[in-house]
Amino acid sequence: MATGVWLAGGRGSVAVTSIVGATAIKAGLADPTGCVTELEQLRSPALPALTDLVFGGHDPASTRLCKKAEALADAGVVPARLVAALTDELAAVEPEIRPVPAAATQLETAALIAEDIAAFRFRHGLERVVVVNVSSTEPAAAAHPAHADADALRQALGEPGTVLPASSLYAYAAFTSGCSYVDFTPSTGARLPALDSLAHRHAVPYAGHDGKTGETLVKSVLAPMFAMRHLRVRTWSGTNLLGGGDGANLADPGANAAKATSKQRVLGETLGYEPQGNTRIEYVDDIGDFKTAWDLITFSGFLGTSMRMEFTWHGCDSALAAPLVLDLARLTAAAHKSGRTGPLTELAFFFKDPLGAVLGPATSDPRSEAARTDEAGSAQDPARAERAPAGTVPHALAEQWALLASFVRGLADA
Repeated sequence: MATGVWLAGGRGSVAVTSIVGATAIKAGLADPTGCVTELEQLRSPALPALTDLVFGGHDPASTRLCKKAEALADAGVVPARLVAALTDELAAVEPEIRPVPAAATQLETAALIAEDIAAFRFRHGLERVVVVNVSSTEPAAAAHPAHADADALRQALGEPGTVLPASSLYAYAAFTSGCSYVDFTPSTGARLPALDSLAHRHAVPYAGHDGKTGETLVKSVLAPMFAMRHLRVRTWSGTNLLGGGDGANLADPGANAAKATSKQRVLGETLGYEPQGNTRIEYVDDIGDFKTAWDLITFSGFLGTSMRMEFTWHGCDSALAAPLVLDLARLTAAAHKSGRTGPLTELAFFFKDPLGAVLGPATSDPRSEAARTDEAGSAQDPARAERAPAGTVPHALAEQWALLASFVRGLADA
């Protein structure tokens, strides 16, 4: 079941780590540690094998894959021995990571993106292609009337100007070329009513958003503990330090705000209330592709006794994210093959801000809960009104795991 993985941001750290990892596993040089789809509970013949994944993508950078992989090895992200052993394999992928197309209008640009994906699929005889966004985080998208309707969106994209952010334009190109889409970033991606309608129109699924790899992963385990023990969390504040390209990008206030908002959502959803405190993200160039998070939690117990908890998480961002990218490509491809259409809410396990609703036409801010309608689309779409309403997707990791395991079993039965 040869399956394409088209990476928006294909020369970035997460993308190259994913490519190196999948190639090393295929060559028998590495184990799939970190890939949850290789656990016994999730292993399924319905999923394409890791060895069947074929990589391509777009990136505005021109750094060759081998050079980027060597830089990641120097930084301690991937083993240098693997990069040395996979020189020929990485060179074979090199021509498949192409410059980002540009045209006079966004509609023409989307058509060029779709052409590149279609040509990639034809060259490799792929059964299907999953488009995965691992590019830099964007600020929240500015509202536009065309975000509410697929036909209006197409018309607006044909006019000069910017209607969609890059993440959403890739979703548009993916859907119109019959491909599924995964947003591993906190960017807008497919979370617009017009794009949801387009996904249904072309019978393709999508997933997202913002991969859960560090501090929020720990929150999704600890927050249910406080809730189940009936302990009142008074404050929960965190400081995140990270370097690398992602850290540099998050030095931008708009991108930083989008990321911080995504990271906080798990607390309100799990606890049922918002404790005081916030999440700060700071760029520290010297720590490179690694990140450190420090959280302080204060809470009340029996008779109001005050207590506190602290934790520190130190991890390698790309090494934590890459196996999840491979998992999501396999799961989304299998969902597409099984006939699933629209948001894959069962993949919440992988995301900080998982899909559980699609915005209504009132706003295009993917973080505005008040403006959300049912998860399948806007109020003008009554045919899909019986699907789960906003807020029903679990944020506790154990519940998300159970939902994911059930989803994989269903794929095997399809």
